[in-house]
Amino acid sequence: MGGGMEIGITSQNADQPADEVARQARVLPGIVVGIASTGRAETLARVLPYIEALDPAPERILIAVVRTEDHAGVTAERVPLEIVMTGRRGLCAQRNDILARCPEDGIVVFFDDDFVPEPGYLGAVAALMDARPEAVMVTGTVLADGILGPGLALQDAAAIVRAAQASPKPDPERASPVHNGYGCNMAIRMAPVAAAALRFDEGLPLYGWLEDVDFSRRLAAHGPVLKSEAARGVHLGVKSGRSPGLRLGYSQVVNPLYLWRKGSLAGWRALRQVGRNLAANSARSFYPEPWVDRTGRLRGNLLGLGHVLTGRLDPGRASEL
Repeated sequence: MGGGMEIGITSQNADQPADEVARQARVLPGIVVGIASTGRAETLARVLPYIEALDPAPERILIAVVRTEDHAGVTAERVPLEIVMTGRRGLCAQRNDILARCPEDGIVVFFDDDFVPEPGYLGAVAALMDARPEAVMVTGTVLADGILGPGLALQDAAAIVRAAQASPKPDPERASPVHNGYGCNMAIRMAPVAAAALRFDEGLPLYGWLEDVDFSRRLAAHGPVLKSEAARGVHLGVKSGRSPGLRLGYSQVVNPLYLWRKGSLAGWRALRQVGRNLAANSARSFYPEPWVDRTGRLRGNLLGLGHVLTGRLDPGRASEL
């Protein structure tokens, strides 16, 4: 099981200047926010102030990037920030470099670089994990998800978050079991991760399609995965920096079947995932959405199917396309 570390809110050192204490009065020791980012420095710089505004705040923020330009203009004033130069491109590799820097008795909260959390997000996670010490992962409630459409503007996301703040607050200890966390916002208890030496599967390259499902299901062997109603935020769904249609389409077919073979995804879930992707890309390739490369995805789907049928089930081939 995960084991429980009680996460209490502490204040900064009393020897600090009064204005610094006022800015950083509420901190959650042992809670780290981790963000893996590539090619979206502008988005990251615009979203980071919302991470800094979390109240209570994380102990520190770790941002894993590949190149110097990936964090150009990215700064933090109120929360200690560490830029992790991974030298390895790929969501799974970058998240693994973050895991390697997290305390084994703490919690890491992975946000996408385009996720805007409600200020009370971490407080809700801490309350739930304290109440449910057996829980190994908590994923939050996404109030709006731009990945399902053309994407959301930051000002619209901020308005959605403000409206949520003005509404009655859900009980932070109320949660429901879920099959997996959603990679744009998921809190992971590090104790079971360290005990089982768990890492994200770097065989899933680039954007790492379904890496959150794979990690969640392997972690679920050590305790429940929960969805919090009180930890809320908005996923912008920024389109830049994501895999091209051909590569993503390939991963949409190959990755689910790869996870089925390794045992982290049930066969019926894998086949349903592949079937849905094929159906959607086939049907919409005639009238594609402006923000989706349906033709590229369909070509990738068919190429992936061809490789699977000829015994070449290797997600890593997506990076060669």
